[in-house]
Amino acid sequence: QGQLVESGGGLVQPGGSLKLSCTASGISFSLYTGAWYRQAPGKEREFVAGIVPGGHINYGESVKDRFSISKNRAQNTLYLQMNNLRPDDTAVYICNAKFSWGDVNYWGQGTQVTVSL
Repeated sequence: QGQLVESGGGLVQPGGSLKLSCTASGISFSLYTGAWYRQAPGKEREFVAGIVPGGHINYGESVKDRFSISKNRAQNTLYLQMNNLRPDDTAVYICNAKFSWGDVNYWGQGTQVTVSL
């Protein structure tokens, strides 16, 4: 059974940066696609960024050129580097791991990111 735990959220001023981490136990990002989603109050969950086991990366349109997804060499931690943050980036950021060859999906509990003066 896999488990994902996010960390690194907090309050930051517009234009600032944060780095989120997602530590996986029981699973490896060498077999799972790792992704970040976010959900703001009253809005639907939105795809932010994803990285497949082979390393190919995709970003949501609203974060391209500002956010960067990566994973560590041990393939058990996913990162999201967020730069030039804007107030509309405020949301709960949620880590996801999807098995690349089957219908197995894990979600973390989320970490709050608030961008405000």
